[in-house]
Amino acid sequence: MRHGQSSANLAHQQAGDRPLRYEPGDHEVTLTELGRRQAAALGRLLAGMPAAETPEVVWCSPYLRALDTWRVALEAWGAGPLPVTVDERLRDQEAGAFAHYNLAAIRERFPGELARREAEGPYAFRPPGGESLADVVTRLRDLLADLREHAAGRRVLIVAHDSVVLGLRHVLAGGPDAELGAVLDFAPVLNGSVSVWDRSGIVRFNDVAHL
Repeated sequence: MRHGQSSANLAHQQAGDRPLRYEPGDHEVTLTELGRRQAAALGRLLAGMPAAETPEVVWCSPYLRALDTWRVALEAWGAGPLPVTVDERLRDQEAGAFAHYNLAAIRERFPGELARREAEGPYAFRPPGGESLADVVTRLRDLLADLREHAAGRRVLIVAHDSVVLGLRHVLAGGPDAELGAVLDFAPVLNGSVSVWDRSGIVRFNDVAHL
């Protein structure tokens, strides 16, 4: 699952092409009312699934918007508590110096960095003090190795962010890192969307039919 709409998502949407500085830090961003409804819809989706397909364990980003998405979804699902592992490796891609700004504001404040981004490619570019998508993929590979050890044979629900969903698509496909940039063709990953993999590969991606 990608988390439901957050207050930052809404602020960026409302700003449009106008420069925006959004003050709360990434770990502080909460869900909007729409985001909570999206999370509840995820819970109802789980409630309607056969027991043999529902998750047995949950791994979640430490960020509030992901944790709240899972809490609301679980309440709507009505199931008993599931084991939850909160893992830093599932945090969103760190934006570094860009963290509080939308693209219009970044163009004003960091024109040289945007030129570097164009030259390096958005998957390889690392903003000052931040991460590239390739960095996210590196930590996700490490995470999946732990999942194979600690959750082997169980159905795992991951609640996280768009960059994590895109990174997982690349890692689980097993393609070479030289092809990492191609995963951006599947962006944007929508708020409240569900992506599913099984042993045979990808089942569905960025699905919002339940919303």
